[in-house]
Amino acid sequence: MVDHARDEGGRRPHGDGRHAVVIGGSLAGLLAAHVLAGHADRVTVVERDRIPDGPEPRPGVPQSRHAHVLLESGQLALDSLLPGFTAELRAAGAPRVGMPEDMVAWSGGWIRRTAPTTHIHTGSRDQLEHLVRRRVLADPVIRTVESAEAVGLAGDALRVRGVLLRERGGTNGTGGGTSGHRQRTLAADLVVDASGRGSRAPRWLAALGAEPPQEETIDTGQAYASRVYRNAGGHLGTEALAYWFYPNPSQTYAGGVLPLEDGSHLVALAGLRGQEPPTDDAGFTAFAARLPHPLLHEWLRTAEPRTPAYGFRSTANLRRRYDRPGRPAGFLATGDALCTFNPIYGQGMSVAAMSAVALRDALACPRRRPTTLRVQRALFDASRQAWDISAGADRAMPGAVGNAVASRAADGPVGWYLDRVQRRYGGDPSLVGPVFRSVLTLTTPLSALFAPRVARAVLFGPVVRPPAAPPMRAETAGC
Repeated sequence: MVDHARDEGGRRPHGDGRHAVVIGGSLAGLLAAHVLAGHADRVTVVERDRIPDGPEPRPGVPQSRHAHVLLESGQLALDSLLPGFTAELRAAGAPRVGMPEDMVAWSGGWIRRTAPTTHIHTGSRDQLEHLVRRRVLADPVIRTVESAEAVGLAGDALRVRGVLLRERGGTNGTGGGTSGHRQRTLAADLVVDASGRGSRAPRWLAALGAEPPQEETIDTGQAYASRVYRNAGGHLGTEALAYWFYPNPSQTYAGGVLPLEDGSHLVALAGLRGQEPPTDDAGFTAFAARLPHPLLHEWLRTAEPRTPAYGFRSTANLRRRYDRPGRPAGFLATGDALCTFNPIYGQGMSVAAMSAVALRDALACPRRRPTTLRVQRALFDASRQAWDISAGADRAMPGAVGNAVASRAADGPVGWYLDRVQRRYGGDPSLVGPVFRSVLTLTTPLSALFAPRVARAVLFGPVVRPPAAPPMRAETAGC
């Protein structure tokens, strides 16, 4: 575990009673617990909700009712952590959408539906989290404390030594009965904050006399509304599996249709501050007419609603700089508690899985002692590219606010170059399109866009015009 010795295989020898506590039982917390189980005698996951037996929404995860995708980077990370996981996900019915072939997509122009160079999973977050939870909690090293709220940290400015808990009633993970409302200290050698974007750890650290992390924010005020539908026809008016409209500074509305594991479809609509989509029946459907083409609006008029429309407005990009010196030993932050992104870019679940891989590798590195700061910097690095993409795009949106909105000297030429990349993206299936797509799915570093072959195509190659109308049929081989 962090700051302690390990054996030759990178795992810390068990038997000395080391205890790790993870605050939060969502995806980032579960995967962190899975990794820590190889380095501690006990791992406790503290969860304020009751942990469901099946794939059900939880009050503490209001965003679970909205669109979620698992990028290729997240799939690779999950298979590395939980071998065979994506096969299990597919067996459970999670749709696999090939990009760009299986999606009618608009991103400043229509994108050619050529052979896929990557795939995303579009099943519900509840399903994915349930499958991860079932695998992770089968480990006897890991226990849970349910219906318990973390309200502070124990320790001092030099080292965190546990978590202050207020049990909210109900059955806890020890197998006892109702616990009432009482406070206790859960001692730990390591505390990992995976409590999400609403984390209160900065205040808790300040209460110990430690320096809270600086926070970077970019907020466009984007709001979502999502609703599940049954498709009245055999397809979405095409053999495609999904529709999606991406926003940009001149066209700020977003939305689309994604398939779910039970054969239904999730429709998401989004607008910036002052343009929020309504959640009533007529208003939700009417809002879709604001998108650059009427195809989604027309589909909604015949689709059968299966749920109410739910709204969501917590979409700011927020990064807490725990990677800088000044925090006590024995404390780490991961997932949305460390860095959270505008959900429109679909990065959150994948970054949670990539962060767990970074935690595993940092703890197992045979060359460097895994101090708290080194491990935290590894977690920070795992989220860096997703932040650069999400924050970089939102920085250019009208009305964006926050202390990280200001542009830097290098942003001008880089932005000019990336604008040329995006103008070639939709019509170029041979080089620029696949490379740009691999960057967006976090499997290739941003630097790949500046490689000589790509730069020549971007700077000197012709712009292949994208389709003038929605590509309702995929292109056949050789076309």
